[in-house]
Amino acid sequence: MAFTDALIDHADVHVTLVDRRHVPGGHWQDAYPFVQLHQASVFYGVASTMLGSGAVQQSGPEAGLQARARQPEIRAYYDDILQRRFLAGGHVAFLGGSEYHTDGSSHLVTSRVSGETVRVDVRRRVVDAAYVAPTIPATTPPPFGVADDVRVIPINELATLGVAPKSFVIAGSGKTATDAIVWLLANGVSPDGIVWVRPRDPWMLDRAVVQPDPSVALGLVADTMGAAADAESLDDLFLRLEADGVMLRIDPDVVPTMAKTPTLGAWELDLLRTIENVVRLGHIKHVTRRELVLDGGSVRLPPDPLIVHCAASGLQYPPLVPIWEPDTIRLQTIRAGFPCFCAALAGYVEATRDDDRERNRLCPANILPDTTASWARMQVRGSIATRRYGAEPDIAAWGNSCALNPARIDPSQRDDPAVQSAAARLADIAEPGLARLAELAHEPLSSVDKTMV
Repeated sequence: MAFTDALIDHADVHVTLVDRRHVPGGHWQDAYPFVQLHQASVFYGVASTMLGSGAVQQSGPEAGLQARARQPEIRAYYDDILQRRFLAGGHVAFLGGSEYHTDGSSHLVTSRVSGETVRVDVRRRVVDAAYVAPTIPATTPPPFGVADDVRVIPINELATLGVAPKSFVIAGSGKTATDAIVWLLANGVSPDGIVWVRPRDPWMLDRAVVQPDPSVALGLVADTMGAAADAESLDDLFLRLEADGVMLRIDPDVVPTMAKTPTLGAWELDLLRTIENVVRLGHIKHVTRRELVLDGGSVRLPPDPLIVHCAASGLQYPPLVPIWEPDTIRLQTIRAGFPCFCAALAGYVEATRDDDRERNRLCPANILPDTTASWARMQVRGSIATRRYGAEPDIAAWGNSCALNPARIDPSQRDDPAVQSAAARLADIAEPGLARLAELAHEPLSSVDKTMV
């Protein structure tokens, strides 16, 4: 929807949206009811319409940080975009509850309700917006065997429990698992009643450094490049970022190996650190009522545990391919993170450029992170892409007017002393930092575009 929004804003086109779900909003329709964006609301959604009001939280553990939307607000937002902007404007048709498929050269859409199939005349291209679609527990079976007498639920069902279990086993290392634990603790569950199976310890970004403030955004990049310039290894890079207040880890005695790097609040970190029963024996292979069988051994379980499935892979890692190909546009990230901005950027570039080679040059596909090495590689590719599309005056102007853009600098902010100071600090360290980051990531700058450095 972010791609479509930017495209119809800058080109005279018609778009047919085909969605397996009956209403817009993607995986937010299936997400757990207490889910909340891990980033500021203004970074999410479509470019034409801000999600939320851009308000700063005035109270609570995140006072001073931007508000973060919850599931009901996100669902309502996407429905409003579809109805008020897309359908009412006449540039978009929506085929919900439908599957797209092909038969030879024919493009077909089949209703999942009626079974009726219609042919769609694709005059331009098919846009694959599901190439890196995430997997979530609600729609993905547990990746381990389960004995018949063991109760396993996806995180979604925590909010509808009828009887309180004697204990909870949280299976998963990432964002979903941390959300489950924070929610359980907030609802009165004792830390002693939670077993956390954490195959890999995660690095996470301090939410305070991911804010729609150009001095904060520039400072984050400067800290990253400064840490990289002096880093002796990838682990040393992340430890330096931790010392700079950028990265967080749950256990200070364990150096994490997972680096999908969702954001985390300091108050959430304090809660997560109260869980002492942490199992680090790899992934679960099988669950019985009495024990967990894992890659590295077995662990006895408390009586009648409830296993909470938070172990869907989340981010997907298909082969990296050009975003623009002759018959297909495959949406992927471009800069480091922020998929909504990347999709909107691709929509703008599709509308304003005529040559696919130029489009792919301006917006090379980026990877999503999993390990410290892939995180560093993402940063390298994203930094070069940002320089490339940012050198185009029209894209730079569009980007600075787009609230989705985490690097946005409104013209009124350019002379702010804090912004100028952060920009000067970044300018001093950008070149050596990026060069060292490329070495650490084993991502030769020439493999992306050495002329950009």
